[in-house]
Amino acid sequence: MIYNEHVSLIKTPRKLAVRRFYSSKIVATLLDRTFFVFADLASFWLAWLVFREGWATGGWWLVGMFFVTWVIVSYIALPRLHRILTSVYVPDYFIGRTRTADGILCDPVNLAARGSEEQLHKVMDEAGWSLADDITPRSAWKMVMTVLRRKSYPNAPVLPSFLFGCKQDFAYQQEVNGNPSQRHHVRFWRCPKGWLLPSGHQVDWLAAGTYDRSIGVSLFTFQLTHRIDENTDAERDHIIQTVRHNTKSVRITILKNFSSSYRSRHPGGDFVRTDGDLPILELSKVKSQKSTLQQFGIIMDGTIHDRLPKNHETLLKELWSRCPPQILFGCGLIVIVSLFTIGQILLDTANWSEFAREMVTEATVSVESANVIILSTMVLNFAIVIIELALAGVLLRGSNRARIMLLAVASATIITESLSITVGRINMAMAFLFVMIGIHIMVVMLFSSDAARFFTDKRFR
Repeated sequence: MIYNEHVSLIKTPRKLAVRRFYSSKIVATLLDRTFFVFADLASFWLAWLVFREGWATGGWWLVGMFFVTWVIVSYIALPRLHRILTSVYVPDYFIGRTRTADGILCDPVNLAARGSEEQLHKVMDEAGWSLADDITPRSAWKMVMTVLRRKSYPNAPVLPSFLFGCKQDFAYQQEVNGNPSQRHHVRFWRCPKGWLLPSGHQVDWLAAGTYDRSIGVSLFTFQLTHRIDENTDAERDHIIQTVRHNTKSVRITILKNFSSSYRSRHPGGDFVRTDGDLPILELSKVKSQKSTLQQFGIIMDGTIHDRLPKNHETLLKELWSRCPPQILFGCGLIVIVSLFTIGQILLDTANWSEFAREMVTEATVSVESANVIILSTMVLNFAIVIIELALAGVLLRGSNRARIMLLAVASATIITESLSITVGRINMAMAFLFVMIGIHIMVVMLFSSDAARFFTDKRFR
């Protein structure tokens, strides 16, 4: 018995390796959370600096800086703040509401379906609904231009909403009078295998349908967004009516009192209300044919998942085996910063004597000391450029340590450059400094995102 106890206390190399792994995992998690919060605080700090300097300068600078402040707060600072807060108080399980990418409770789940994806696509197409485009730079730009010009865009993209930790698999919409500002739309999510509704019923798809009535400003983030109609039940009934009118084989099963009826806020600030019933589209009798790609066994799924249930870990591993855009864009920003820094070094070299003269006059140091300081600064900046580029290259290969180190370097740069800003009239040098701080904040935002963390997490490598 004593022998067995001594054997159990022996620290074998395997046990030590496991302990070191979990210790490093805990440290990495704490650092991730720290950088996640720091990025949000830094973005608010940058917004304050920009507004303060714009106010001190006045004139058109005030107008421009106010716009920049709005962009920083609305599209960077507040979304990250909501991510932090909603991770604390919003349940991470199914409650009959979708969530925005920021974690805010969004549309009510007011429709379900039983059937294959082909059957669902067929009935929606026959009902006169248009499959929404994925959000890409091209589709987003087209959406903006069509709204401004009041032109039709039948396949306009919809913002991602999340259910089961996943973005919608696809969405359908119907424009109203050719105006992209007003539209019926519905998002569909495939239910996890074996998952049951709280009532014990099994469905293949869940959906959330709402009606966009105009373009407005979000109450929670001040972003430009669609304002929706309060009566989500009317939109749900509209979807059912169009489907049944064009496909007679579709039957409807209604789960009465699936949830309590309620009236609540939508992320845009509008109220939404529902009676709590959940109609189910029964598609078993709908005849459909598999697409050519599926017949040949080719799968082309562009769905991006933010966080998935455990039974989707294999899919998650496959999705993030390729480099996510957050990593690519962040590394691109590092390259841009490096080019700016190299340009600054070359400019300083060309004006070496002038800088040395100013340093001797203002700092009362000798010429030799000024030359040493300038040379040391250039060498240090060049070394930082080399280190950042090397770390970015390693990060592209999936190194979590490189990601953490880049987060640390970017955070240190934000702090040092922010402290060098003084109140006064804005000039080109100060505007350039604001840009550099903003770029480094974006780097911290991108590299502390879930996508970047999943990509470099050793559990999925």
